[in-house]
Amino acid sequence: MRSALNALELAVLSTKADDTGRIFITLAAAEECLQKKSFSHDKNGDAHYDVLSAFQKSIRGSDVDAALHYLARLIEAGDLESISRRLLVMAYEDIGLASPQAGPRVLSAVQTAERIGFPEARIPLANAVIELCLSPKSNSAYTAIDAALHDIRTGKIGEVPVHLKDAHYKGATALGRGVDYLYPHDYENGWVKQQYLPDPLKHKQYYEPKQTGKFEGALKQVYENLKRQK
Repeated sequence: MRSALNALELAVLSTKADDTGRIFITLAAAEECLQKKSFSHDKNGDAHYDVLSAFQKSIRGSDVDAALHYLARLIEAGDLESISRRLLVMAYEDIGLASPQAGPRVLSAVQTAERIGFPEARIPLANAVIELCLSPKSNSAYTAIDAALHDIRTGKIGEVPVHLKDAHYKGATALGRGVDYLYPHDYENGWVKQQYLPDPLKHKQYYEPKQTGKFEGALKQVYENLKRQK
């Protein structure tokens, strides 16, 4: 704000009045006094959402230089809130299980940026952007939960299997609730064959693991081994 007021004062003092005694500040004069070029970025308009869209798509596409360019535009607009929210979303939507440590690190960078404010906030934000760009990518968790939500919202639900129902009340056993439940910790490797999904969905598979990162590659092996034993 102080810089803006100083620039305005300079523009007024360095611009001649017209015949009526009024001073008009042109865009060129304002740019010269601010020592920066203006650019279009209405936080409530299409330009704002276009930049955010390009920002996320550049990170998803692993283009570090493009992502930094759009980050710089958002920084110039002073839009720390949108930057922070979008980075946190991307850490889990686009990087996800391919590099799960990215999420906590981005959160740490965002919290640091919010605490120190601009201009220094640009530094942790740039660190986060570069890491997300160059991390392996996986949207498997994102697509899995959306597939599960689609079934719920289209009526594909079914009854909870009786052996999984709550049995912590008097009379539950007489109703057969929880009677045949098998406690996994009582079995070797902490696993026992047992139906968890409702009957109409018992063969449903929502999670489609990817192997773009070592962590999810390991999850994929465990998941496929368990599926074979069902």
